[in-house]
Amino acid sequence: MKGGSWLPQMKLYPDLGLLIPEIYLPKAGLDPHKWAAIAVDQFTSEPEYWEQVEKIVGDAPSTFRITLPEIYLEQPGEAERIQSIQQTMRQYLNAGLLQPREGLIYVERTVAGKTRRGLMLCLDLECYDYTKGSTSLIRATEGTIVERLPPRIKIREGAPLELPHILVLIDDPEQTVIEPLAAAKATLEKLYDFDLMLGSGHLTGYAVPDEAQVVAALRNLAQPEVFAAKYGLPAGQPVLLFAMGDGNHSLATAKAIWEKMKATVGMEHPARYALVEIENVHDEGLEFEPIHRVLFGLKKDFFAALSEFFGADFGFSPVENATEMVKRVDAGDPLRQLIGIVTENGCGVGEISNPHTNLPVGTIQACLDPFLKNGGAEKIDYVHGQEVTVRLGSQPGNVGIYIPGMHKGDLFKTVILDGALPRKTFSMGEAKEKRFYVEARKIQ
Repeated sequence: MKGGSWLPQMKLYPDLGLLIPEIYLPKAGLDPHKWAAIAVDQFTSEPEYWEQVEKIVGDAPSTFRITLPEIYLEQPGEAERIQSIQQTMRQYLNAGLLQPREGLIYVERTVAGKTRRGLMLCLDLECYDYTKGSTSLIRATEGTIVERLPPRIKIREGAPLELPHILVLIDDPEQTVIEPLAAAKATLEKLYDFDLMLGSGHLTGYAVPDEAQVVAALRNLAQPEVFAAKYGLPAGQPVLLFAMGDGNHSLATAKAIWEKMKATVGMEHPARYALVEIENVHDEGLEFEPIHRVLFGLKKDFFAALSEFFGADFGFSPVENATEMVKRVDAGDPLRQLIGIVTENGCGVGEISNPHTNLPVGTIQACLDPFLKNGGAEKIDYVHGQEVTVRLGSQPGNVGIYIPGMHKGDLFKTVILDGALPRKTFSMGEAKEKRFYVEARKIQ
């Protein structure tokens, strides 16, 4: 669309890396309960979850049909699935099942007794850099594994629509950006309001008629002097306004495709932007959950590998049960880093003295990477919640690794001072609390 007319019709705020999007929503009459499916990177070791989704959706129009759950990545039939996804997107558009509307959407997600508040908007990929040491306005919060991008690129390339599960954080302790919309929601037009499938709570979306207040509040957060004072930084430090929460590799995929195509399509193209939901890291409904690890199909002795890697700095204490393991790990130890270890023989606590990194997750990951590379296990999965970690870890041939969490208030300053965190450090909620696909946007 080089030299085309798409961009001038949109509202742009280049200083904030912000675009007011045209968002496509399912037309009236479609069953929203069947339409909305959970983020594709969830339940990746639980095929039974996706089998339930299949039964619930049936033949109804659904985002389940236009996204690819990662449990099916690199499996037989993947190419046919991707082709079907892109074809179904076009069918939905041609049939008028998706209706466009321009403007921000204020969203509320209630699950597990908590309500998170967010705002749907577009971010400029020109203002985003996921490489290590980045000082861009929009930054990754954890390491990006470039090797994980190609299968995601195959799905997005050639797709007429994007459907985001990307959650991006702002650090707004005074609650000036999103919270005023929550206070005014009774005056806003309600766009959707329904229960999500399989115990994932309730979702409501409201039209935001005017973005002026949001823009002004974001501009205040982005003032260099405000930014420097908040974190005790010297003047002139590059501002971090938007930090990745969930969906890091999805945004990196959008960035990779944009870099590849921009020379031929020009800078005024919809693929330059990505639809995301922003949330305030200080939202009371937002909780950081640790991401645990499960090793499947052990080929080598895991405890021997730990002892070899950490030497005399590694110790292990068996405990009676998973509850005791979790209690000890979550309580922490001022002298050592603690992780929970689950095998078919029971649970225990791994103790690491003189750790290599500031966070236990980074310390253990430094051991897991070479263990896997050297054929120590068939695969690793990153899972949410104590129950699934213990259940999968206690199966013969597996090991579950329970990771303590980090405080969400430390996120921005840690990223600013230390750069991206170790990959899979935290999750915004457990699996069932993840974002569902409802909104779409044209990227062709």
